[in-house]
Amino acid sequence: MKLKHLLILSLSSVAIVSCVREIKNNQSNKSLMAVNTSVPMSSTQAESLVQLAQSQQSTVTKSGTFISGEHTTQGTVRITNKDGKLFLELDQSFKTSESGPDLVVILHRLDNVLNSTKSPSYPLKEGDYIIIAPLQKYSGTQIYSIPSNINLVDYKSVAIWCRKFNATFGTANLN
Repeated sequence: MKLKHLLILSLSSVAIVSCVREIKNNQSNKSLMAVNTSVPMSSTQAESLVQLAQSQQSTVTKSGTFISGEHTTQGTVRITNKDGKLFLELDQSFKTSESGPDLVVILHRLDNVLNSTKSPSYPLKEGDYIIIAPLQKYSGTQIYSIPSNINLVDYKSVAIWCRKFNATFGTANLN
């Protein structure tokens, strides 16, 4: 029985979250509760759901598609802003080679990293990039927090880089 109530509450939450954008800012929580009246809900629950929906909204500030460098790298990267905090997100189509040790995710100052260096390894110059974090996994969705002291205006691309061999696996120009 509890599972049934949880399922109903979850479905109501999804309906409310999808409607939050359509409701004008000057409307009260009572009008929000009227969006889905099929499930009784207290005003405290409605307020909590509104706060949850607003906190989960994110804005994509920049994005790009990976191109291969030293090794085949593919997928999309997005820089998002959630509640004033910046995140670098690799999508589910992200994939890079498993042949590199010490792979890291970096922000680079140039918008065309591969043309600014030499093949086959595409080595990077110190000072042109900042390391965000070690790569979590070779493929799939990943999220990295961008430190608040980093000014995104200074960086024009994201790269997957092998720190040990100074080899750029792939880059994505941020638009």
